[in-house]
Amino acid sequence: MSLNKIAGPLLGILLAGCMLLMLVHPSSSLDAALRGLAVWWDVLFPSLFPFFVISEIMLGFGIVHLFGALLDPLMRPLFNIPGSGGFVAAMGYVSGYPVGAKLTAKLREQGMISKVEGERLVAFTTSSDPIFLLGAVSVGFFHDASLGLILALAHYGGGFIVGLLMSFHGRSRPGDSGTALSTPAAPSSAAPSGPSYGRLRTAMSAMAEARRKDGRSLGELLRNAIQSSLQLIIVVGGLVVFFNVLMELLARAGIMSMLFSTTGRLLSLAGFPPGLSAALVSGLFEVTLGARSAGEAAAGIPLQFKVAAAAFILSWGGLSVHAQVASILNGTGLRYLPFMAARLVHALLSAGLVLLLWKPVVSSGLAGQWGALPVASGLASPDSALISSLSLLCLLLACMLVLSLLMLLAGRLRRF
Repeated sequence: MSLNKIAGPLLGILLAGCMLLMLVHPSSSLDAALRGLAVWWDVLFPSLFPFFVISEIMLGFGIVHLFGALLDPLMRPLFNIPGSGGFVAAMGYVSGYPVGAKLTAKLREQGMISKVEGERLVAFTTSSDPIFLLGAVSVGFFHDASLGLILALAHYGGGFIVGLLMSFHGRSRPGDSGTALSTPAAPSSAAPSGPSYGRLRTAMSAMAEARRKDGRSLGELLRNAIQSSLQLIIVVGGLVVFFNVLMELLARAGIMSMLFSTTGRLLSLAGFPPGLSAALVSGLFEVTLGARSAGEAAAGIPLQFKVAAAAFILSWGGLSVHAQVASILNGTGLRYLPFMAARLVHALLSAGLVLLLWKPVVSSGLAGQWGALPVASGLASPDSALISSLSLLCLLLACMLVLSLLMLLAGRLRRF
């Protein structure tokens, strides 16, 4: 019997079991749903919705096409994706999951990336945002702002390595065709004022052409951006509520306790503290609950293992985020399996980087110096979250543009 034939009845049985548990524990199910709804309304809606709308408007105005032409010399050699992927990476890293997946789906729908390029892109642009990592996890769960530095290095460094690894994904596949709307080629070396002038002129032309093809007025573009963003944020909220209720039902049925016990034994065999089993199992389903459990783990567990568990959970993202990404990618032709594999690799890399960098970063005092910087407190403050995120986005894009220009100039120098 094939897997598809088994999956349908099995899913039906599981859903029927969940319905039965909801009838047995109605009060607990309602409380869990309200907790999930509170997380969506208080945290996810204000942090994600503005970026959903902004990204839609920037696509309509052709700004993504502008950055695509400018960042192509950087993104092609490193990650084997078009330059427009650089904008997606910056937005995904600043605003967190699932913004990277949303923008990747949009690029795929507009024919700016191929199927394999989309799978490469979404695999390493799905990450936690700095506000959650520095504010909620470091300060809120671990009560130590200095841990933000090593968490950021491990999480975003692991994402960068995943991006490099994913550049080899699909290279040997015959169907890996180029993009339907390819990024404009680099200008000729005969451009009158050097490569930077020619590249900028090409980028401006790409933006103007994209704006002309879109053709919507500002009012229509804004209305469509708000409509599509509201639809997506409601889907995100529904999935958050569903997984909160699911975890509560599994706990009531005793399944979570069994998972805790099994995971604890596996951790003990591998030489890790078994007390982190609750954090890892919770993080398997939902990233916020898992990271909080890592911060609240027993005091006898060494701090570096708690932070490594938190890094693992942040990079894995939780099945709630996986479901959000899968719903966004539905209909684009992009497969979920490469994304899941990349999340697992990212999680293992992040946890390993925490343990590897612990002594040089934390023991040397670098982490303490980071915690005292104004930028660290600014990113960790929820009051200035949107302004800090937009400032960080501008800074990331500026750095990427400088690196792209340097790589373009280096390529020209090698030809002489």
